[in-house]
Amino acid sequence: MQLQLAGADLHYDLSGDGEPLLWLHGGFGLGSDWTLIFNPPPDGYRIVAPDLRGHGRSNGAAPMYSFKQSAVDVFALLDHLKIDRIKVVGLSGGGITALHMATLQPARVASMVVVSAPSAFPEQAKAMQRNFSEAMFGADQGAAMRRRHPRPGQLDALLAQVRRMPDGPDPDFSRADLGTITADTLIVFGDRDPLYPVTLAVELREAIPRSWLWVVPNGGHGPVFGPSARPFAQMALAFLAGRYEDLPALAGRA
Repeated sequence: MQLQLAGADLHYDLSGDGEPLLWLHGGFGLGSDWTLIFNPPPDGYRIVAPDLRGHGRSNGAAPMYSFKQSAVDVFALLDHLKIDRIKVVGLSGGGITALHMATLQPARVASMVVVSAPSAFPEQAKAMQRNFSEAMFGADQGAAMRRRHPRPGQLDALLAQVRRMPDGPDPDFSRADLGTITADTLIVFGDRDPLYPVTLAVELREAIPRSWLWVVPNGGHGPVFGPSARPFAQMALAFLAGRYEDLPALAGRA
């Protein structure tokens, strides 16, 4: 399905029935990436999964990527679907988008799981972003990326956006900004993330009023796929259901 926005056509998928749950993919991802974690759709949820602006089947990429614009796009999608309040899972750039949503319109985000998403890019991330290229994917993954983003020049535009991120203003959440978040928030970081040190996760935990932190042992950036998918899904769904007492035991089994 497509929603026409100012300057973009936003593709989105809907799956399952029940309470709305928004999946926000990371950079170079797709809305359908949720199936790598929640498959089949979790009981009791209707998953809303957009391809964020410029990604996959959505167009409208600008020279500089704006996570805030992505949040505005998602709110327009929720308005279109007549969804006033929603739970969110956001990965990496999708997590930054979720943070924007929760600070722009706090009452509309019931709870959220934010994975590998910093309040601002640290210098170690900026150094990698400035030199980012398709070669860094490797041949097989690079070919897969071109299949995921198949329009002429689409992947090249996304790569160029990453190289410009260190010079952009987004993200740049202050402690005061994060303090306005009213959503119950689970912060998930890998302790071996090459982009974002775990100290950033601790800072988020301290700034967001109702927040919990799960550090994934030996986890890299976006430590929620492959063998980690099942424990992450269990943790995320327990959190979104408000079963906070289950979190320590689930973390111990992960």
